[in-house]
Amino acid sequence: MKLSAKEFMASIRDDNILYHEEIVCSIAHSRMLVEHEMLSREESEQIIEALEEIDRDIKNGKIRFDTDAEDIHEYIENLLVERVGTIGRKLHRARSVNDQVVMDSRLFLKNEAISCREMINDLLDTLEVLATEHQNTIIPGYSHLQRAQPITLAYHLLAYYQMFKRDGIRFDNCIECIDMMPPDSGALAGTILETDRSEMMKELGFASMLPNAMDAISDRDFAMEFTNCCAITMMHLSRFCEDLILWSSVEFDFIEIADKYTTGSKMMPKKKNLDVAELIRGKTGRVYGDLINLLTVFKGLPMAYNRDMQEDKYAVLDAANTLESSLSLFVEMVKTIKINRGEMQKAAKYGYMNAVELSQYLYDKGVDYDEIPEIVSKVIGYAINRGSAIEELWLDDLKNFSQKFDSDVYDEIAIRNVIESKKSTGSTSFKSVEEQLAQIKRDKKRK
Repeated sequence: MKLSAKEFMASIRDDNILYHEEIVCSIAHSRMLVEHEMLSREESEQIIEALEEIDRDIKNGKIRFDTDAEDIHEYIENLLVERVGTIGRKLHRARSVNDQVVMDSRLFLKNEAISCREMINDLLDTLEVLATEHQNTIIPGYSHLQRAQPITLAYHLLAYYQMFKRDGIRFDNCIECIDMMPPDSGALAGTILETDRSEMMKELGFASMLPNAMDAISDRDFAMEFTNCCAITMMHLSRFCEDLILWSSVEFDFIEIADKYTTGSKMMPKKKNLDVAELIRGKTGRVYGDLINLLTVFKGLPMAYNRDMQEDKYAVLDAANTLESSLSLFVEMVKTIKINRGEMQKAAKYGYMNAVELSQYLYDKGVDYDEIPEIVSKVIGYAINRGSAIEELWLDDLKNFSQKFDSDVYDEIAIRNVIESKKSTGSTSFKSVEEQLAQIKRDKKRK
């Protein structure tokens, strides 16, 4: 697509999403100008009334964005001047476009970060409910995608709970970094006009004021931090989606996802593809790209403002939209999961994952350490040939491999006992999982 220089430099296609923040910040700025006698009260009232009307008209679709405007700031100002005349130009006093960009962006991203945090909370609640329901559902725990040790489904879900809990904490920290209002920066060095933005800060809901004007207009760390939070959360969603995709396959048959989150195949109607999960997994790379985009744009910029900075809008907005849509659909999808307890427990039982406990049993009985691997390997091979779990073998069968085996071995290798035998904090034992869920409830009460 061939563009003119003016079209190439315009950012209205990306930053029009900030129209509401531009209007809200302009209203607050108008009131501040009245306090410092740079605008009369009557002029301010006219400006505020017109801006509120413009806000409603855009929301209701009565106004379409003019792509001839350079950016959202020029566009809103032009609409304002059309309605109130040249007094609309007085809003320029004691602020620059550099100010407006940062103020609008911080206000917008603060709300986006809060929205993401709330969605993560919804996901955490969903995982807590599911984990509570499945404290006694036994599944294989995997290492290198090979069956390793028996665990409970609740334990597996609580591992993801902790990941997303950290994501929530990251967004909390991100909100704190975003929630700072720029001072009257002008182009970069401040303004000769006497102003005080403290009332504006309260009106707009910012927690604090940035102390340095040059830093305020040239910094986009808050945008990078937000995008980084999005990228890490997407990575966790992607990992979870991979588990769901595997678990729903015929080879696993652990779960079933509602049809609305899957698609079939015209050629192979027997298939049920987890397209939503696959797309979330795929879109993760897109958000990584948004973060790399931001970091790369800013890595060589001199102080203070440079036009390169307008490239932050697309990356940040894309990361926000991608994460929010992914979180929303993921939570809905997880709520529809049907758990096939029978297949999960069958996989755990016939996965020979109690071999570790069998080895420990022989060691406790005094069998030489170097002999144990061979004995256990032969027992497993025998069980596989018979199509049996280790605990289904007769004691006489086990004694063929070592006379140290006795009837007490069955207590040691029973799958539930293997799980419950874990003594360490944060383990898969039923008692530990119960405590992890109890801690979640205590943490909620403290909030």
